[in-house]
Amino acid sequence: MEEYDLAASALVHWIHQAQTTGSFKEKDNRSSEEEELDALRKENQHLKMEVDILKQAALIMGRK
Repeated sequence: MEEYDLAASALVHWIHQAQTTGSFKEKDNRSSEEEELDALRKENQHLKMEVDILKQAALIMGRK
């Protein structure tokens, strides 16, 4: 570990990830709360985009 300047805690963390999910990828090791937060952020972004589209449509319709 010293050869690679790697902290023991990082190695323990990686071992735990591999044992629980079989993966080192971040997306495979998220908690349910993190998954929910990610989904809510995506939904929020989508809704903001819809609001912007509706505002633009209202402006266009108001001009006619």
